[in-house]
Amino acid sequence: MPFNTLAVGAAVTPTVIETWFSHYLKRKDLHEKPTAHISYHVGLNLVRQFLVFASHHTVEDIQAFTAQWVPTPHWIRTEDVLIPSRHIMTAATHLHNQLGPAGIEAVGGKTWWQWREDDTPLKAEWIDMRNQYNLRKQRGEECTRCMLYIHGGAYYFGSVDEHRYQMQRHARKLQARVLAPRYRLAPQFPFPCGLLDCLAAYLHLLTIQPPETILLGGDSAGGGMVVALLVLLRDQGIPLPAGAILLSPWVDLTHSFPSVAGGNEFDYIPANGFVHRPSRSWPPPNSDDLAIFDNLVAQGCSTAAARASVLEKELHDASPDPKGYAIIPASANTQAAPIPGARSANLSLEIDGKIVEIKDQIQIYATNALLSHPLVSPVLTPSLGGLPPLLIQVGGGEMLRDEQIYLAHKAADPARYPPPEEQLAVQGAHAADVKKWPPTEVQLQVWDDLCHVAPTLSFTRPAKWMYRAVAQFGVWALARAQNVDIAIAQLHAQEVEEEASVISSDSDSIASDSSNEETRGRRGTKTRLGRSRSRRKSSVVAAQHEAILNDASGASIVFVGQPGEPLPAFPHHILRQRVTRHGEIFPLAPASELPGCIMPSSQIGRIKAGPVRKWLATQVEWDKKYAKEKRSVQEQRMKEWTQIANNDETDDRVLKNERPPPTALVGRKREPKKKIEQNRARSIGKMGLKMWSGWGSKHDDVVVEKRERAMSRAVVADGDDDDEDKESKSRSRSRRASKVGRSRSRNQSQVPVMGDAGVPSMSGAEIKELLLDYSVIPPRPFAAGATTAPPPPIVLNNGEEELDKGTLQETRRPSVVRFFTAKEEL
Repeated sequence: MPFNTLAVGAAVTPTVIETWFSHYLKRKDLHEKPTAHISYHVGLNLVRQFLVFASHHTVEDIQAFTAQWVPTPHWIRTEDVLIPSRHIMTAATHLHNQLGPAGIEAVGGKTWWQWREDDTPLKAEWIDMRNQYNLRKQRGEECTRCMLYIHGGAYYFGSVDEHRYQMQRHARKLQARVLAPRYRLAPQFPFPCGLLDCLAAYLHLLTIQPPETILLGGDSAGGGMVVALLVLLRDQGIPLPAGAILLSPWVDLTHSFPSVAGGNEFDYIPANGFVHRPSRSWPPPNSDDLAIFDNLVAQGCSTAAARASVLEKELHDASPDPKGYAIIPASANTQAAPIPGARSANLSLEIDGKIVEIKDQIQIYATNALLSHPLVSPVLTPSLGGLPPLLIQVGGGEMLRDEQIYLAHKAADPARYPPPEEQLAVQGAHAADVKKWPPTEVQLQVWDDLCHVAPTLSFTRPAKWMYRAVAQFGVWALARAQNVDIAIAQLHAQEVEEEASVISSDSDSIASDSSNEETRGRRGTKTRLGRSRSRRKSSVVAAQHEAILNDASGASIVFVGQPGEPLPAFPHHILRQRVTRHGEIFPLAPASELPGCIMPSSQIGRIKAGPVRKWLATQVEWDKKYAKEKRSVQEQRMKEWTQIANNDETDDRVLKNERPPPTALVGRKREPKKKIEQNRARSIGKMGLKMWSGWGSKHDDVVVEKRERAMSRAVVADGDDDDEDKESKSRSRSRRASKVGRSRSRNQSQVPVMGDAGVPSMSGAEIKELLLDYSVIPPRPFAAGATTAPPPPIVLNNGEEELDKGTLQETRRPSVVRFFTAKEEL
């Protein structure tokens, strides 16, 4: 079956229909789970089934499908950027220094990972809110909020187009520019190719933006790449950004933590790992095939013809069974080698009294020997101290949660969580390196039962809260780095996000929770808008959060804050939060009760029986289905190696005196360029990602539409004001003031600044400028190193703060400015 929109639709539609029926027939079983939301339930199962469908296709198929061109909304401005070659060369120098001689030898050389197919340039894409960009240009202002976002996709699929619907929401919520590099993907460009590209993009960004105006962000593999990039920047003395946002980062490719061995009821990540139908790109020749090649060289077969002749005989005599593993009885003479790159070329461990030796490459991103390298699996870095503040969002139901929780605690307390001594020896590091850097400030949020990178399901309510938490942390980190208070006033259209549900209505979750009397008593008397208005002022929120952290009863409830609201203090450098799908914050369990934190350090970085059992079960099934294809691909790859390994026969595609990983495109023949261009042209015509991205950005479209509607009203009102003389303007303002007073008397809990007729109490030009700028609160000094914003300005006895703009007033929550009365249906 082809890998296109029609085939994907046919594969996932039965799952969607089944989910709809089971959701309403078994809603009691979903009580207090994220799947109580029908949109989340459908989205989770849809992504899960998509990955199952993709596993029966090749790596090239999923790469082409997720690289489709996706149109952008009218309110988003994009711009392609070419990263200058000088930044790539500088990045290569820094990466070379970071790897060191041992690392260069382990990756197979110092130049192959700098090679680009047909000198293809490194590109990136700017993603902007169009009105923000136009306003900066009009005023001649520099951007003070920027994010370098590295997309995920297990290092081998995904694209900027696929993730744009997520990045544009970060741009909208943070009111920032987002730069997304189109880095090279494995297996054609394995480690460290992608890391080089992301480093070059950051170096380019430093020539445009001061480091204190930059945030790094990434999800899944992109999050792991961000951690590796931060460590590299720190060690090489390159200016660090203001902070980093890690969404379910993948930071342990050895799968050594307990949660990976568990089930995936609440996750869409395949429990048995990523597998695919054999193709030219994957899987590569296994260790037995590579041993044959090494024997040819050792036997003195110096020419391609001689090697081809011997290879033909070796392949003919070899077993037709292409198993990527071997199972042998355990004995005193056979020892397991569960640590990548330590003693043996192959990974092995004892399972049920037998030694299982893994010959195939497990992860697509890197060879088995490199899985424990600190730039591949950052949890094995000697120290994660000395980094900028980190926000780490973890899905409580995802398979990778333990390594992410461990990552947060290791960064906040490097001395307490050292890597295994064996890993220090392999890396050439010393115990003193663990205490070399000070602790890193970390905000850890574990979201109850959510899946891996839940913001992927951006059309769901839990994801909305996660985006809000990202924006709050981002504004705080930028303010901290710039030593100012970056105030972002929230428009009513943003506040309505809690009430206006585009795809996920609140009725489904309320119905699912209807049997919970405690929940009904807590939420039943409040609308979502009312709940938002009932929040305390920023300083009170900080104090209340502290009270909850110290009060195990959790009598008071704190919600995820708005951008511009301060964060509480970081006790012991880490803010540990458990967050519900409704955005409610509670204290996280002590580290002594978290499996990832109590795991012995000697066990980190060692392959485990649980994940290997799952991998073996899948290998048995795939070997039965695709044995012939797999062997044919591996033999063809070996023949290619014999043809190009001779230095006398190399061309500009092959680098001398280096041995890149078996999957690397630089070390094998490639498809003709014409055929590649045809494949890319066909991918543009596909509609799958366009439909998915449209679904994901629908909520943003509605919010922006409401904002534009308010803007158009302001413009009309401004035109009417221009036609009036001063006397009529005065009378009009008096009438509007009277209407505002009457409205206040009807509802003292609101601060309306528009009359019943929808005429603003400010001039249209002022409203329009405010809608575009969003920064009506003057910046206030922000002490360097402080964890909370300065005290709020003086509040009048009516609980409202008067601003400079006439009758415009701020509500009890100083980060929210209202523009509409409650009567208006938005």
